[in-house]
Amino acid sequence: MLLLGALTTIRTQVEDSVYFRYSPETGWAVGNDQFRARFRQEADATFRWVDLADSSGYTLWEGSLSEPSSPINLRIDNTYINAKTPLRLVDQRGFSARNGGKGLAIVFRDLTDQFELELNLEIHPGHPILHHQLRVKNLGGSPVYFRANDVLSYAPKIEQTDYRVFRVNQWSVLGAGRNFETLSTTLAQSLQRVTLQTGAGGMQCTWLAIAKKDNVGLLAGWEFDGRAAAVVQRKQDVVDLSVNVNGLMHPVDAQDWYEAPAAFIGIFIGDWDEAGYRTQRYAEAALAPVVKDEKFPYIAWDSWGYENQIHEVKLRREADLAAARGVELFIVDLGWAKRMGDWEADPEKFPSGMRALSDYVHSKGMKFGLHFVLSEAMADSKVLQDHPDWACSTNYNYQGAVSLALAHKPVQDWVIEQGVRIIRDYNVDWILQDGQTMVKQCTNRNLSYDYRDWNYAGDAGLNRILHEIQTQTPNTVWENCANGGNMMTFSMVRNYVTSITNDASGALGSRQGLFGASFPFPPRYTDRYMPSGKMTGYNTRSFMFGGPWILMNRLAELDGDELDFLSGEIQTYKEMRQSIRNGKVLHLSARPALGRTDAIESYNPALDQAIAVVVRDHSGTDRYTLRFRDLIATHTYRVSFADDRRILTMTGEQLMRSGVGVNLPERESGEIVYARPLVP
Repeated sequence: MLLLGALTTIRTQVEDSVYFRYSPETGWAVGNDQFRARFRQEADATFRWVDLADSSGYTLWEGSLSEPSSPINLRIDNTYINAKTPLRLVDQRGFSARNGGKGLAIVFRDLTDQFELELNLEIHPGHPILHHQLRVKNLGGSPVYFRANDVLSYAPKIEQTDYRVFRVNQWSVLGAGRNFETLSTTLAQSLQRVTLQTGAGGMQCTWLAIAKKDNVGLLAGWEFDGRAAAVVQRKQDVVDLSVNVNGLMHPVDAQDWYEAPAAFIGIFIGDWDEAGYRTQRYAEAALAPVVKDEKFPYIAWDSWGYENQIHEVKLRREADLAAARGVELFIVDLGWAKRMGDWEADPEKFPSGMRALSDYVHSKGMKFGLHFVLSEAMADSKVLQDHPDWACSTNYNYQGAVSLALAHKPVQDWVIEQGVRIIRDYNVDWILQDGQTMVKQCTNRNLSYDYRDWNYAGDAGLNRILHEIQTQTPNTVWENCANGGNMMTFSMVRNYVTSITNDASGALGSRQGLFGASFPFPPRYTDRYMPSGKMTGYNTRSFMFGGPWILMNRLAELDGDELDFLSGEIQTYKEMRQSIRNGKVLHLSARPALGRTDAIESYNPALDQAIAVVVRDHSGTDRYTLRFRDLIATHTYRVSFADDRRILTMTGEQLMRSGVGVNLPERESGEIVYARPLVP
């Protein structure tokens, strides 16, 4: 057990290279065999970030003495506590985290003993990333308001070089034209800045990367489903990074705690793919729920191909066909309940009951999934008839429903009760959570939260609902769908096993969404819905790479040849999904577009194996030169294809430099290329 109770010189080494070192003279050094972060309390008692270094101890990003920064940066009423505030160190202690991670809690008090500040630093072995979260206790005798909080306050010293800032849009179904576009901006002059608006319904994902000369990079992510404003600004002396919680007005009673959104910051050397890979491997190790089933990510079928025109006879027929094709998860989408808010199976559609259908699906060897809109209810539902004051002041108009005030504790209690009952009564393995803008602007008065604090309170309410239902039903996993991928945050990663990227937007739209989302998020968080269409390799291979592949095809309307083709494609997906889940995503072409051929690769270093999906979308040539990346140049690989019968033997150097020709005979074509090492 790691014990850091004394406030004198400490040097503690723990297993798997994670270490925490402290002395009053030099401050804190935390790290592992990948990197090191340092913090120091200065002679004037201020606490500041010092630097981030690589595995050799070479400083890559250094804090400024003239403009110091600190992960402690907030406003409580009219009191500011930041890198310029004297603090008194009162304690430090160690704790354990998942997968071998270790943490250090550093505890300060302000000089008036009004607030206790606990900064929790967390390191995982093998990952060049520091995770931190701030907790603040109100030691006074009366309530206070937390009015501002910068959860990622770092300001590296400026160098004479350009700084490139990379970020990724979210998805929007509301006509905003967003589909995970990547954005790169160069900050070459003082006062240039980049802004991000993140969280549920926001513009961008909660992640960014910064690179300077020699591809020395800084990556950062934050865990907040509410709205936050991130800024990267080049100033005269520093590159200032900040992520502020929007509209914070959070009351904290005497002797109670405020918990800031958690965040992480780390280093990389290389391109944006390397920044993404470092983030993804860290997210899998430290944040994401563990899925012990080796079959995951699943091949699934979802009923929305029929929209809400579903009934038990139709779904049993689809379950027969899906199971025969090798589908592993069968999801009943919107339309199964009496109405949104009245979460009981419609007796006209399901006269035998939903449990009977669930049992039938399970008898076919598949998992059973159910659509649940926890944040909405129809105006004529019993819950809104009984509690009209539970309606949110802003209605987000999801499928004609009324939005609920999820920040209100009685609403949370009711949703938790409904969710637990549904899962237990219907024996649900998988919840497809849907809704529009999950953290809602709700300024109703006389509810259980301060109406001015709807953003922070809404985030806390959503997370409480998920935590309570998942704690009571631990064998059921959740998929994030906020009417598409418009809540792509690292809080989402903690709460769900996967997330939709873009909704059922076709083959090209699916590849476009995958292209951007697969920078910040692990491949399993890029699930895609395949709508009805031609059963061709172009279509199927546009949906295979990444997370769960979810069919919305009306299987009963496919002929025998189409069903046989689908069976083969499902088997292909199953053979490559684990390698892709654990691999490094490499974007080999520009963003997919009509008139282009696009290619994306996964390289699995543990297997020394690469898989590339190449898709021709009406481009002018039927042959594409595929150049793999990240192979071992001196190794020899066996190259094969899903359709092409050629078998090639090439070195890693040949595959990366000269490439291999991929035949794409149709204007809409898709091919899968494998590079597997030859064992001597």
